[in-house]
Amino acid sequence: MSFTFPNTSEFTGLYEPCRIEADITDLVIEGDIPSAIKGTFYQVAPDPQYPPMLGNDIFFNGDGVVTAIELGEGRVSMKRRYVQTPRLVAQKQAHRSLNGVYRNIYTNDPLAAKNNTTANTTVIEHNGVLLAMKEDALPWALDLKTLETIGEWDFNGQINSATFTAHPKIEPKTGNLLCFAYEAKGDGTPDIAYYEISATGELLKEIWFQAPYAAMIHDFAVTENYVIFPIIPLTVDIERMKKGGQHFQWQPDLEQLFGILPRSGQAEDIQWFYGPKNGFQGHTLNSFEKNGKIYVDMPVASGNVFYFFPPAEAPVHSEQITSALMRWEFDLQATDHHVKPQPITNKQYPCEFPRCDERFNGLEYSYGFLLAFDPDLAFDHENLGEYPFQFFNQLARVNVQTGITETWYPGDKYCFQEPIFIPRSNDASEGDGWVASIMNDLLEEKSELVILDTQNWEKGPIARVKIPFRLRMSLHGNWSPQEK
Repeated sequence: MSFTFPNTSEFTGLYEPCRIEADITDLVIEGDIPSAIKGTFYQVAPDPQYPPMLGNDIFFNGDGVVTAIELGEGRVSMKRRYVQTPRLVAQKQAHRSLNGVYRNIYTNDPLAAKNNTTANTTVIEHNGVLLAMKEDALPWALDLKTLETIGEWDFNGQINSATFTAHPKIEPKTGNLLCFAYEAKGDGTPDIAYYEISATGELLKEIWFQAPYAAMIHDFAVTENYVIFPIIPLTVDIERMKKGGQHFQWQPDLEQLFGILPRSGQAEDIQWFYGPKNGFQGHTLNSFEKNGKIYVDMPVASGNVFYFFPPAEAPVHSEQITSALMRWEFDLQATDHHVKPQPITNKQYPCEFPRCDERFNGLEYSYGFLLAFDPDLAFDHENLGEYPFQFFNQLARVNVQTGITETWYPGDKYCFQEPIFIPRSNDASEGDGWVASIMNDLLEEKSELVILDTQNWEKGPIARVKIPFRLRMSLHGNWSPQEK
């Protein structure tokens, strides 16, 4: 019986499934890792264990596999484990995929688990466990050291929403976990729940409200006094799903929508703001308040970057889309709630996976770290073909105050995964430290962890940790210091 993955762009090259669990000590290191770097680099990736049931599938539908790279005393070890969700367990019992269209339970095999989540979008340490998250369900808890799956995590019965964000924020001053759920009462519902959970796991705040319609809210933004919900014009229609269609559909006629909720308020206090139509709000870099206004920094694209969720009419080809790091300004006292983002950087370039020094989450700040793409830089098209989805050929450090961007480009066969900032010390100045990122060699099909010093960015990595097998493209992760 044949057991092969399809020869499509979703399952080849950068996206060829890896399917490996591993324990490796003393990884090979080129260069020197500073003695101050002590902790664990956590990351999760969608990595399917079985060929797709329907012949092809999108990247986001892969089973969640967590990688933990532990650094300390100049040595590096690595552990990799799949999150043992009910979905994956059921597939292993059947020895095949049981799930159909992404986030569409109506297309699943009758043997599929009722819980459809893959827990494949981010991992974050909270209250003694590692939480693997995907926005379609509650988190799954793992052991911080062994990565063994503990189980579904409802914060000791305190969280009642059907879903939970994959982009929680940790408030620097309190250590509280700020989080939310969309489609919070189930698929296709416009309900949103906002939560604040203490560092010790106590539910401190819960506010429920409704959006004008059900749509994707992948990330959100927080400030000292407000939370901001960017509603992407990817809408949900249960009737479409029942007919076998996609969970999300791009609606270019809809404006980019933002809901702004006072953290000390109630549902009736929310205000809605409207951005240009046919725009895609990316991941939040950071957000803050100043002079009575709210500012949110994020990449924004002039169209649908998720080609696999096309509009009802003919889709816009991805080459027509432009994107850049942008700043939104919201004045809660204004009578006109139509807003338009402004470029942050002196030179605009496609970028994504932005991260800040998270000791400054929700506060006025200066520095961001992100993945950037420059089409003018060399790429080995002869051997590698076209650029893969989510291809970024530079690591970038941007000063959001001056608009100046510094970049490191490693060569014509490499691309990067999300950069994660590591402060030089607990009391180091903002942005002073290192950035770690997985770098993929597309030609040799190898991966490594590169570490850059933020004070000497353009010199490239001070250390390169060789991973003895190829890592599939991942989504998100976090740094967990040894000393809290």
